[in-house]
Amino acid sequence: MGGGSNGTGAGAETASAPPLRKASWRSIGPGVVVAATGVGAGDLVATLIAGSRYGYTLMWAAVIGCLVKISLAEAAGRWHLATGRTLFDGWRSLGPWTTGYFAVYVAVWGFVYGAAAMSSSALPLQALFPDVMDLKWWAVLCGLAGLVFVWFNRYAVFEKVMTLLVGVMFVVTVYLAVRVTPHLGEAFAGLAPVLPDGSLIYTLGLIGGVGGTITLAAYGYWVNAKGWTDASWMRVMRLDNRVAYLTTGIFVIAMLVVGAELLHSTGVALATGDKGLLDLTDVLADRYGTATAKLFLIGFFATSITSLIGVWHGVSLLFADFTAQLRARGAGGAAAGAEEVAAGAREKSLPFRAYLLWLTFPPMALLFLDQPFGLVIVYGVVGAFFMPFLALTLVWLLNSSRTPAEWRNGRLSNGVLTAAGLLFVVLCVQQVRDLPW
Repeated sequence: MGGGSNGTGAGAETASAPPLRKASWRSIGPGVVVAATGVGAGDLVATLIAGSRYGYTLMWAAVIGCLVKISLAEAAGRWHLATGRTLFDGWRSLGPWTTGYFAVYVAVWGFVYGAAAMSSSALPLQALFPDVMDLKWWAVLCGLAGLVFVWFNRYAVFEKVMTLLVGVMFVVTVYLAVRVTPHLGEAFAGLAPVLPDGSLIYTLGLIGGVGGTITLAAYGYWVNAKGWTDASWMRVMRLDNRVAYLTTGIFVIAMLVVGAELLHSTGVALATGDKGLLDLTDVLADRYGTATAKLFLIGFFATSITSLIGVWHGVSLLFADFTAQLRARGAGGAAAGAEEVAAGAREKSLPFRAYLLWLTFPPMALLFLDQPFGLVIVYGVVGAFFMPFLALTLVWLLNSSRTPAEWRNGRLSNGVLTAAGLLFVVLCVQQVRDLPW
């Protein structure tokens, strides 16, 4: 969706650019990681509730949401490959305000998200093994497991494990969608844009929410960690990215089918938040038996734990780059970019491991306490601003002289990214208004 609309073909070679490598299915990997990390239990609940309330009517919104994420992730990956610079290096070039925002965001968001990710991963484990230990201790165990796994493994092992867990997620969600016997005619009819009464904000949330987190910003870092460091990998990255969000689309559509067939037709309401998936487990056990319910819990765990270890790895990479850029600015030089990430140096760095510890241990206090009111407010505000920040800064970076001319945004990319940015601004305002002031 990027360069090529400005008069130079996306596949054109220039004297200064290396020849483009052939895209191969065997090369994909970072896309699988970003898809697995971006779709968490909360996203599955939101999609299930959309299906339970509106049937197949909002299928089109789920599809558009995937296209928006393709555009955003492609833009982040294109920046890393076209410039050899990291995304935070690009943000830093836009002014000190980006550093200030990110510093607050990464501290507060990581603290609260750590507790949420651990709890989400613990819920299916407690349901599978109800008499073993309390939910809070399952959550602590999940956090420690994520810490140990990311601490002692580099990107290559991390990618293989994430791919395996995505396979589990894929099999379980598609199996459930087939098991509930979808009405294909109604599903295809749902691809026509229709807004049921009172569904506008909910629809915008479905477009903007599924798979839409800071992990989209981490995609470029995973591209570099894979060893893709220059523009010759552009075709490979684009194939990888499309596979990622095709996979995400299948997850989302499968859960929308389950919501429409299993919940909408029977009038069953789910609890909001991750506990809604436990409600679905009870419905599946009543309708299809204990084995299907347990299979769903395994898929629920795979969905939650991939988000946990994905954030533990990807956002720690972002934080390590953030600190490297600050040190470089203090020394009056430039921080190393894509090559350092590809060499695995960032994964062994002190800031990477420090942020891993920040994601793991301080949030454990929140598992045993109600979240402080003020922290909820700050978390909601800084989190709501991230997606508009990402979309609009990518538009800025990829239309400027910071990006080589042949890889700058074309009309399609500009249109989609600008529309995404405006969508996220609307959602940001709504999220801030909905906070418990």
